[in-house]
Amino acid sequence: MENVEKKLREEAKDLLAEKRVDVVVGYEMGTLPLTATPCFITTPEEVDRLVWNPFCVQNLAKFVHDLLSQHHEAQKRVKPEAKRKKVVGVVARGCTSRSLVIQLQEKQYGRDEIVILGVPCGGYLDGKKLAALAGGEEIREGSLNDGEIVAKTVKGERKAPLKDLLADNCLVCRFNKPVMADIQTGEVAPVAEAEKEYEPVTAFENLPSEARWAYFEKEMAKCIRCCACRNVCPSCYCRICFADQSQPRWVDIGADPSDTQLFQLMRIYHMVGRCVDCGSCTAVCPMGVDLRKFLKKLDKDAFEMFSHRAGVSLDEPAPLGAYRETDGEELIFEPGKKVEA
Repeated sequence: MENVEKKLREEAKDLLAEKRVDVVVGYEMGTLPLTATPCFITTPEEVDRLVWNPFCVQNLAKFVHDLLSQHHEAQKRVKPEAKRKKVVGVVARGCTSRSLVIQLQEKQYGRDEIVILGVPCGGYLDGKKLAALAGGEEIREGSLNDGEIVAKTVKGERKAPLKDLLADNCLVCRFNKPVMADIQTGEVAPVAEAEKEYEPVTAFENLPSEARWAYFEKEMAKCIRCCACRNVCPSCYCRICFADQSQPRWVDIGADPSDTQLFQLMRIYHMVGRCVDCGSCTAVCPMGVDLRKFLKKLDKDAFEMFSHRAGVSLDEPAPLGAYRETDGEELIFEPGKKVEA
């Protein structure tokens, strides 16, 4: 990863020095041990802050969209002769690049407004697995050496192989290299367990409907509706979220379980054909809600019914964003039957 990090800094420095981008969105070391945090680099002198390692978690496509949408809004108030284009550089792993593809497909900005710095990804550290390793104790110091995580707490030192602490979505990721990049650094080997991608979903599907609903109720009972999952998601960017609308009010502000379930159901269905399994939502959830299982179910359906994988190609629209006269009605009348492409 050191060579990738060095190359990344060099490319970012050139982009900023040559004024080909206004800002580079990347990662820098966090204030806590074994963490990294998103950062915004605007001058060549700052590029040494950029890091690339297994502590880089968040999907940076979210920040690309926010920066450009805010710029577009601000430009509406500028005289025509004073208007200017903003170009954002972004450090992108596989899932980030897929989110960028989706945003481009949905015409949130133009391809000439982003420069993609592609990086290989071997997976990122799962915060909850790390906390379990530390036994719930505060981690005072931490390091990664030769594929081993070392976490030091007041009660001593805990160690574990990095591969045992990777996020579940990373273990079965088929896209650990960007699907689209302007500048590519490094190479990475295929993920060994990619064929197990849908195994948990298949096992869940085979449960009786009562058991599936009971699991959904149990997980949603944990949700405090803090909206962290929505706010971090690179595919959530409605100007006014349905959950915040008052005319009509779709979701009440009270603590009724049905309102929480409705909020999550509607948000999950908004992700049909748009979720790239980046894991950002589960990573930020303070209550540990198993959102991924439900999102992955929709991903599996889209793949089996339409041979569609979200954000893989600019030329492949989302299942609910395209229509063909040859589309059958099996999806409606025989939902378990695969729809031929």
